[in-house]
Amino acid sequence: MDRTAEMERLVDRVMELLESKLSPASQHPSPPWPAEPAAGVAEADEADTEAGGESRKVPNPRWEEGMRELLSSTPARIGVWRAGTRPLTSEMLKFRCDHAAAVDSIYGEVDPGLLEAFGLFTVETRFGNTENYLKRPDMGRIVNEEGAALIRSRCRMKPQVQIVVSDGLSANAIDDNLRDIYPSLLDSLQSYGLAAGTPFFVRGGRVAVMDHIGELLRPEALVLLIGERPGLVSSRSMSAYMCYRPRQGTVESDRTVISNIHRRGTPPVEAGAYIGAVLKKMMEQKASGVNLEL
Repeated sequence: MDRTAEMERLVDRVMELLESKLSPASQHPSPPWPAEPAAGVAEADEADTEAGGESRKVPNPRWEEGMRELLSSTPARIGVWRAGTRPLTSEMLKFRCDHAAAVDSIYGEVDPGLLEAFGLFTVETRFGNTENYLKRPDMGRIVNEEGAALIRSRCRMKPQVQIVVSDGLSANAIDDNLRDIYPSLLDSLQSYGLAAGTPFFVRGGRVAVMDHIGELLRPEALVLLIGERPGLVSSRSMSAYMCYRPRQGTVESDRTVISNIHRRGTPPVEAGAYIGAVLKKMMEQKASGVNLEL
């Protein structure tokens, strides 16, 4: 079961119970706070359906049109209002829920069944464990000796396009997006006449692990599908980093990236198709990053 959805349902249930206790029809005595602020809170807690599914919490905003425009342009926490000097209970619970989802993404693991379904064997970097991974990014940039040997034995050398998947900072991003983006990417590569090498999964990878893999396999281009650092809006966002002939010493400006790949950002199916188009241009121009003309 989706733990985030389960937590959201729990938040909704808690709010229903709180509202029932505070409603005039309840048998509980009147709350000790003044009647006017309580009415304001009740009004603020009512969900107004806005563009993007957001709720307007600010009662009687001075600039209604501007408020609507802001809410429709970003999923950020704006216009959430307050109860006195504190956040609304519903907003605080949602904040805690989103924070817990972000923590789960970092400390979670990608579903082994998903990797098996796409025939992705697994190697690890030198990260050791999650705590070390967070404190020592450099340890996630090098595949360990066992993984390097497995890559050499199972992968085709000097492929045209090497696909690598990594959990990065969000295992949930892989679980949520790989089923859509990976088939779309393969179809896109085929349509552009590009051949993919042997794909695999890297546990505990950082972006620069693509440089070590480039040294091992010598691909023309490499694409790394990796979980992004989770935020409080989305804990399931993926990025696709691409590089023409990645090698040790590659600088960040030599990489091309498509970020915010998730269901409320760049749709994974659309991203997979676009990645193929970018890789085709890389092959034609023999460049990536700031030197690539898109």
